[in-house]
Amino acid sequence: MTSPKYSVIVPVYNRPQEVDELLASLVHQTYSNFEVLIIEDGSSITSEKICQQYSDKLSIRYFFKPNSGPGPSRNYGYERAHGKYFVIFDSDCILPKFYFEKIENFLHQKYIDAWGGPDCASATFTPLQQAMGYTMSSFFTTGGIRGGKEITGKFQPRSFNMGISKEVYETTGGFKFDRFAEDIELSIRIRKAGFVSVLIPDAFVYHKRRSSLKQFFWQVYNFGRGRVQVGRAHPGEVKISHWFPLIFLAGILAIPFVAFFNQELGLFMSWLYILYLLFIAMDAFIKSRSILIAFLSIPAALIQLIGYALGFLKEMFSGRS
Repeated sequence: MTSPKYSVIVPVYNRPQEVDELLASLVHQTYSNFEVLIIEDGSSITSEKICQQYSDKLSIRYFFKPNSGPGPSRNYGYERAHGKYFVIFDSDCILPKFYFEKIENFLHQKYIDAWGGPDCASATFTPLQQAMGYTMSSFFTTGGIRGGKEITGKFQPRSFNMGISKEVYETTGGFKFDRFAEDIELSIRIRKAGFVSVLIPDAFVYHKRRSSLKQFFWQVYNFGRGRVQVGRAHPGEVKISHWFPLIFLAGILAIPFVAFFNQELGLFMSWLYILYLLFIAMDAFIKSRSILIAFLSIPAALIQLIGYALGFLKEMFSGRS
């Protein structure tokens, strides 16, 4: 039996409906030389029956293991994969039908060790999910790494849409963090090992994110925690830009105190924040052509920045070495 070129590895925890949507999108790929490994990470609501429904449509294998987090679960899949390249997606992703065709076309032009692609919000997602998708990929918030320009060498692929060669896995040993920025930490070690990572702009996925602002808050809160953990493991990898959400939050908290001593300066600071959020809404409207999505981008941006900042602050003072 011929080995597949790509091994798709998806860790999942209590999300069978998401797995169903992801697998359905894999069925319709225009390029099909890949296998699928679903790694059930100790779920109480499993995806096994969903996977069985696709057994005659995909080369698919299902594994159940005790809960350990997405990093070790992906490594579990790597150890059992047969492909030349290992491709990971989050379970809440849906692929356009040409995803692997775009990867193939890129690899025919030049060899690469690792890649990542952008994430987008599908028109089928709820307006809130589309708003969160906008803020997570916007240059004007903490996004930007998922932009449209091809970046080589120092690009850091993210686990919602990431591919590595078998050689990269064998050299790096895969993920070291259980969760929280585990993809960033691996990307840094990939770079330090001398491998080349690229952004392939056409190889995008539709990424649902979360279904509520509360869920979104905890997601970005953990992103903030993860960034500090990355800084501990790799000194110098926390840049000035990573402090922006904390500066943003500090400015909001400072407004009442500043206004108490200097009303005009407090008012000026308030207007700066209002104009910034209106600018985000305007940009969201230009990209989505939806007034509702533009409106929802304001609370989404606030949750994203404040949640990230609080997680960043929490981890800074956690006392971990």
